[in-house]
Amino acid sequence: MKRIIKKVAVLGSGVMGSRIACHFANIGVPVLLLDMAPKELAPEEAQRGLTLDHPAVKNRIVNSALQTAIGSNPAPLYRKTDAKYITTGNFQDNLKDIATCDWVLEVVVENLKIKQQLFEKVEQFRKPGTLITSNTSGIPIHLMATGRSDDFRKHFCGTHFFNPPRYLKLLEIIPSPETDKTVVDFLLHYGDLYLGKTTVLAKDTPAFIANRIGIFGIMDAFYQMQKLGLNIDEVDRITGPVIGRPKSATFRTLDVVGLDTLAKVAQGLYQTGEKDEARHLFQLPTYVQQMLEQNWLGDKSGQGFYKKTKNAQGETEILTLDLNSLEYAPKQKVKFASMESLKTMDNLKPRLKAFYTGSDKASEFFKATAHGLFQYISNRIPEISDELYRIDDAMQAGFGWEIGPFEMWDALGIAETIKVMEAEERKPAAWVYDLLAAGHASFYKTDRGTRLYYDIPTQSYRNIPGTESFIILDNFRESNVVWKNNGATLFDIGDGILNLEFQTKMNTIGSEIIQGLNKAIEIGEKNFRGLVVGNDAPNFSAGANLALVYMYALDQDYDEMNLMIRQFQNTMMRMRYSAIPVVAAPHGLALGGGCELSLHADKIQAAAETYIGLVEFGVGLIPGGGGTKEMTLRTADSFEEGDPEFNSLRNTFTTIAMAKVSTSAEEAFDLGFMRRGDAITINNNRLLAEAKLATIELAEAGYTQPLPRKDIKVLGRGALAMFMAGVYAMYEGSYISEHDQKIARKLAYVMSGGDLSAPTLVSEQYLLDLEREAFLSLTGERKTLERIKSILTSGKPLRN
Repeated sequence: MKRIIKKVAVLGSGVMGSRIACHFANIGVPVLLLDMAPKELAPEEAQRGLTLDHPAVKNRIVNSALQTAIGSNPAPLYRKTDAKYITTGNFQDNLKDIATCDWVLEVVVENLKIKQQLFEKVEQFRKPGTLITSNTSGIPIHLMATGRSDDFRKHFCGTHFFNPPRYLKLLEIIPSPETDKTVVDFLLHYGDLYLGKTTVLAKDTPAFIANRIGIFGIMDAFYQMQKLGLNIDEVDRITGPVIGRPKSATFRTLDVVGLDTLAKVAQGLYQTGEKDEARHLFQLPTYVQQMLEQNWLGDKSGQGFYKKTKNAQGETEILTLDLNSLEYAPKQKVKFASMESLKTMDNLKPRLKAFYTGSDKASEFFKATAHGLFQYISNRIPEISDELYRIDDAMQAGFGWEIGPFEMWDALGIAETIKVMEAEERKPAAWVYDLLAAGHASFYKTDRGTRLYYDIPTQSYRNIPGTESFIILDNFRESNVVWKNNGATLFDIGDGILNLEFQTKMNTIGSEIIQGLNKAIEIGEKNFRGLVVGNDAPNFSAGANLALVYMYALDQDYDEMNLMIRQFQNTMMRMRYSAIPVVAAPHGLALGGGCELSLHADKIQAAAETYIGLVEFGVGLIPGGGGTKEMTLRTADSFEEGDPEFNSLRNTFTTIAMAKVSTSAEEAFDLGFMRRGDAITINNNRLLAEAKLATIELAEAGYTQPLPRKDIKVLGRGALAMFMAGVYAMYEGSYISEHDQKIARKLAYVMSGGDLSAPTLVSEQYLLDLEREAFLSLTGERKTLERIKSILTSGKPLRN
């Protein structure tokens, strides 16, 4: 049966339901969002003389929930206008309308009886063959469909989205024994391809996969920190980015999720864990019970393990809870010798190995929690999953781990760690010993560009299903490197296509990457038919290397600065006018120079979660790597006759001057950073593969080397006068500083084409020269140097 999802129904408009509805709207699927009708009038409704039967009253709960979701941060919609795909209603009047839907998702309160009662009503209206799923974090799936028809049970499944659904990539698919296999296969495929999820097949066991492992890790961290005498600040320092985990680490994550949520899952695991060897760890520590009693739940209650307050100077200050006294104190600076030595190690796996060999408390905590995790995950197979890679996928996509626990175990060495684990009486499961006895040394290996996992029943390595549609650059490092330097690697990714990967900190663009781009074009034009510029890092590129700009500006070495900017511009033009098609694959941050690079590609194949923008204005500069030129060119191509207000030019000017960054790839179209012909990939795992296909399509369509433009219409003094008047008004109204006024005038001068008496056709090089001159002049400003220094000191990427 060919199944097409034309419309979905989401039953329940709470935090999860409303945001799941928004994510379906993100991909253009119409959604029917339903919830209960109120049982009482609100005071304002009574004053207006409304009754419980009035439509505005009946849909108050669902409409209020949806509006709250739309206005929330982080935003659940790619664009707020996508809310047009969502129709609201209530269970009394509109449950019958689910007959028009192809998939019904239940997202009501976590109560088995309530869910069963709702499913009884759903079956009255659901058309046969319609998918019916429950979003639950722990209620047994097989119990929910009890008493329902054969067709209902056949098409019923658990679908556990993680919150927030737009951003967290994990979608656990949990079938019951009666779920048809084709339904499971469809949901795994649809979630991956259309919803952009890492879909993981989970068994109907307590907390499924991610929460089972994740909550164990948190509870074990509680135990080990008390054993070693560590505090909250120290544990969050140890369990954050240094070991490949999110910045929120352990306790900040708990504040975001809510201590009540942790308690609910942990208590559920304790109650159902008679056969779990780590059951004792799921008992809540005394301090957690005391926090729950005082309603210190985290962000939702205003305080948890951390508390935000104001100091005597009125400045925001973060306080940390002392777990012994349950009193708050200022955050402590954490310093461990073992961690100081890791600061220069950018590569995660060697960093983990170095951390593991340390001898202070930080290393001891890391070793202890790693050993506990390794023992636990080995014992969960085949209980929660038959395949080890599913556990890694779940932890990466659901908890934001850079690598999964089995891959981490590989990095530390299976045989080496087992020796220590045995001494601690933490032996792993027997199948791990069988792996070693069979002559294997790892859970994963790469064979001719394909990543394989260890299959326990057959004691052999197999392809990871579904990854044939992905391009994972790590799989090419042993055999497909064409060229490399310290900042970039050029891969042959097959079918005559190259891929250039950036490898600097935050993938900032400096001399190594400029060299890499030129070398990639040179090699590509000789022996290949196309180039993808993309990577597997968290971000595409945070922009140009500001440290170089600062150094040259501080030394007033304007000749070197001029040469550097000219090289950047020339490289962008070399890429744009090469003899082979170039496709940029931005994702995450694509700021400043990363945006300029994307603008000069033949096509952008962007991840849905791409935050792209020209942010140079924020440090007192204008885009100097061709960004101002390119946005001016694009705007000129969109000029309409009879536009005396120069509206399109004004909009582009505002986008650059306000350093606007798109909140999604969809919004990048609205801002002009993406245009017709560019495309979006919903699932980031598929980005490089789809960028490669786009490059092949351009090559096979008969790509020919284009010629630099000499027909760009600039408006001269007419536009310049309009810009200057607006900038002056902003300054006089105290909306911008004197320095901002100076930057804006420079930007206006370039975008107007200079002081020309009439509209004129100019070349790209003409605009590049104006752009470079303006950029150089601004680097001599004291305020600009101060802003650059501030950004460099903060260590954070420049964003609006």
